Amino acid sequence: MPNTPVPSGLLADLYELTMAAGYLETHFEARATFELFVRSLPPRRNFLVAAGLEQALEFLETVRFSSGDIAYLRQHPAFARISAKFFDYLAAFQFSGDVWALPEGTVCFPGEPLLRITAPIAEAQIMETALLATISFQTMIASKAARVVKAAAGRPIVEFGSRRAHGTESGVLAARAAYIGGCLGTSNVRAGQLFDIPTYGTQAHSWIMAHDREEEAFAHFMDIFPHHSVLLLDTYDVRAALEKVIAIGRKPRGVRLDSGDLAADSIWVRQKLDEAGWGDVEIFISGDLDEERISRLLDTGARVDTFGVGTSLSTSSDAPSLGVLYKLVEVERGGEVREAAKFSAAKVTYPGRKQIYRETDSRGDYAGDVIALKDERMPGEPLLLPVMRAGKRVSR
Repeated sequence: MPNTPVPSGLLADLYELTMAAGYLETHFEARATFELFVRSLPPRRNFLVAAGLEQALEFLETVRFSSGDIAYLRQHPAFARISAKFFDYLAAFQFSGDVWALPEGTVCFPGEPLLRITAPIAEAQIMETALLATISFQTMIASKAARVVKAAAGRPIVEFGSRRAHGTESGVLAARAAYIGGCLGTSNVRAGQLFDIPTYGTQAHSWIMAHDREEEAFAHFMDIFPHHSVLLLDTYDVRAALEKVIAIGRKPRGVRLDSGDLAADSIWVRQKLDEAGWGDVEIFISGDLDEERISRLLDTGARVDTFGVGTSLSTSSDAPSLGVLYKLVEVERGGEVREAAKFSAAKVTYPGRKQIYRETDSRGDYAGDVIALKDERMPGEPLLLPVMRAGKRVSR
């Protein structure tokens, strides 16, 4: 994010730092490759959408250990026997590795590396926690957004969930991820500013309730925002509210339904708007929506131009976590390369740096993916691309 403070290297689990100290204390000099991937799909998901790469690269490029960070570690009991060499290393810390990754917005599946990092082993180890958190959250939200967008069958989705997100930063990043997942835009103004995402808004029940008369609330809003008024109809009575809007005689850009029988009300509202010659006035539907409720609304004939989706999207409420892993796959030490794998039950990992090849059929539809070693050549398009070399982002 622009104007974001330099991220602290303490954004790590303690064992990342104790392992890094151990490598330095024992003079274990190696270049390691870790791959970040999802072991299995969460409930109700049959694909994922990669997201969060931009923030991950920003972190890698700018993360540092401040004097305060180092002072904190010096007094931590875990580092009581660690020499000054480690703290000097942290004071000069700057990530110097290479990164290959899936472009954001790429559909992906379990076992496929979303990101591959090769760096001095201590550097790569310290980065684990921040990379997992950054990629996991946005991939989870982008994947949910893709499902919601698909359910809307071509109708736009606006992300409305910032107020229900797990903190203000999460709200901003959820808006970004939802946009990557196919949403038209967001209600979050900060996300619009930072990421150039289109922003949209209507009005709240409080605006209507603050006025003595509902028609006065509608008229005042259209006076102030003649080209951007989306009027909320369900504060008191949807049908009476629409009659008042029509009686004012000025077309709003749209009307919004947020509660009640959304399907029946939307059909009635569309009929009345059309009868008034207002066929271009849009109907916006919101109110605890998710992909299943959207599908049911459309199946029952709801008339809707745009959906606003909040809580279920910004929290991925039906699958609120993603099992993203960061596993060692190769160690180069003393000129020798050793591929690393794990064989414990239910936690198997495959050795070696990998590439993903995606095959398509004659219509351009997905036909299948092949996970290969990086030097193997397979039919299809290679998906992992170089995004960072020697700690600096590759220009695109």
